[in-house]
Amino acid sequence: MVLTLGRRSRPGWAVLLFMGTAMLAIVPTTATSAAPSQPLADAALDAFLAQDDTARRALDPIDTLERGEDLPATRFVSLFEPALTAAQRARNAAALGRLARIDPASLDARHRISAKAYAAVLRDEEAMLSPAVADTLALTPLNPVGGLQVEYPALASTSGPDEADDAMTLARDRALPRVFDTVIARYREGMARGVTSPAPVVKTLIGQIDAVLARAPERSLFMAPASTGNKAGGSRKQTALLRQRRWQAYRAVTVKAVYPAYRRLRAFLADEYMPAARTSVGIDALPGGAQLYRALLRHHTTLDLDPGAVHTLGRAEVARIQREMDTVKTELGFSGPLPDFFAALRSDAHYHPRRPEDLASGYRSVATRVAEQAPRYFQRIPRTPLLITPHPAYRARFEAGGSYSPGSADGTRPGVFYFNTFDLKSRFLTGIDTLYLHEGAPGHHFQISLAQEDTSLPDFQRFGGNTAYVEGWALYAETLGYPMGFYADPMQHWGTLDDEMLRAMRLVVDTGLHSQGWSRQQALDYMLANSGMGRSDAEAEVDRYIADPGQAVAYKIGALTIQRLRAEAEAQLGPRFDLKAFHAQVLDSGALPLPVLEDKVHAWIAANKPAAPAPSPAPLSPAPVGPAPISPGAASSTAASGRE
Repeated sequence: MVLTLGRRSRPGWAVLLFMGTAMLAIVPTTATSAAPSQPLADAALDAFLAQDDTARRALDPIDTLERGEDLPATRFVSLFEPALTAAQRARNAAALGRLARIDPASLDARHRISAKAYAAVLRDEEAMLSPAVADTLALTPLNPVGGLQVEYPALASTSGPDEADDAMTLARDRALPRVFDTVIARYREGMARGVTSPAPVVKTLIGQIDAVLARAPERSLFMAPASTGNKAGGSRKQTALLRQRRWQAYRAVTVKAVYPAYRRLRAFLADEYMPAARTSVGIDALPGGAQLYRALLRHHTTLDLDPGAVHTLGRAEVARIQREMDTVKTELGFSGPLPDFFAALRSDAHYHPRRPEDLASGYRSVATRVAEQAPRYFQRIPRTPLLITPHPAYRARFEAGGSYSPGSADGTRPGVFYFNTFDLKSRFLTGIDTLYLHEGAPGHHFQISLAQEDTSLPDFQRFGGNTAYVEGWALYAETLGYPMGFYADPMQHWGTLDDEMLRAMRLVVDTGLHSQGWSRQQALDYMLANSGMGRSDAEAEVDRYIADPGQAVAYKIGALTIQRLRAEAEAQLGPRFDLKAFHAQVLDSGALPLPVLEDKVHAWIAANKPAAPAPSPAPLSPAPVGPAPISPGAASSTAASGRE
């Protein structure tokens, strides 16, 4: 899944956001005293986290829009400005200094987790804002995965019911040309310095803009606010006149500002930038690219990983899953070799939907069954409802098979599970169960909604996160389909293996592209040779890895970590192991960096172990000494079968 959560995982342009220097004036905490009481220290950390979260959000105009909060055009135009990086670095340095003054030993257990997690967030932010990372990413400001060019139509489609809300929305729309002009300026700076996007990325950007412009202005999302109600009272005639004025105002800004801005950006990309785009696809082809890739791996996984080791792990996982696939293809009545079955899957209509409703009804059926079983696995169930709907037509071509958009924190706006109906012949009925478990419940919808609904958590834990945790949980959630009985059907068993194969191949392909010198075609061939995925999906996946290095690796790394922690808990707690309690430990602190999650689960295991028996009398003669056992947590991740 590609999360539509900019604040959880947004490409490099979002790192460079504006903050007024006044936001740096964080109120001093009492935690700097020699021996603060625990309540005072906890309160000091809470105050610091709230203040710095406010400062962080002040730097992030896109996050402000996603939260439905007011965003004046004066803040919107700060996107992509070169001065933003220096301001963000100053805030980060100040926050690190403030947090260092709070003694973790003076905090209760919950606050210690928050302090440790926030320190990791700030250190990651510091690394991503370093000149070696931020200054390079700034030269390729747009990304096909969640970039402003594709996100802004949806963000601009909502406006409050008051005239002041209309004024703010219209002002932002009028400011879009200035924002895109800044984008073009950054691209030109990159061209001058020999730092450009790969040609496939530019081609996708142009296609996304074409999809926006293909809709007549009057039918575009930019006109959506003109169709909403308005709080202004008056007679029916006055209301009709107001609606007409709103429609005219939104049409004028769409026709005169928004569409011309998109056309100018498209013309630049097609006529000036595409000829300069690099033919290499790996980020390691850029100056300092090898170090940049390791930094991005660390950013997305929260672990310091060697690309070569990840590549080797991925190949081992691919081989393991293929062995399971061999068994399931036989259950489906196919006796030939696995590559032939992949080809048969792509061409046999039995495995593909004939109409969009085939997918929609399948996902609704899975949702009903999950809702019935969830109380057996979870202590808390989200109160936020979940909507199941197709991707909007204007972006379906560029999306994966499914994605999730979170609901509002108060549960009044539902979470949305989007499924893709573009190019139906490339979609598979086999993946219905596992995709819903990942994107919907108990995957992203449970993890994100439960965090947002818990007002006892600081905002960075309620609304923040990292790819390895967020996507690792969703991939782990797919494995719950085994004990829930979803994969007793060989069709759906194949589907979950095929999806697991996708995440394993990502370890191979992402590192292949960005550290092993792979070409786009080599990556595409590998994915088609080792899975039954359709060509459209394979091309979309590979282009996504090219555009967003390291992000796709985090899925499998996160899932393997959660699976390993569960195996450790089961082994050490034995009959005292409680699956619902384990899931609560993973979920009830929000999205944690993996090392912090590991420490938390290890503490929970230690607290729930049976009391150690009294020591036996010493033997009369020394016992033989063998090699020290290897700790199960010694490796950052290990191969796991995916079955419960």
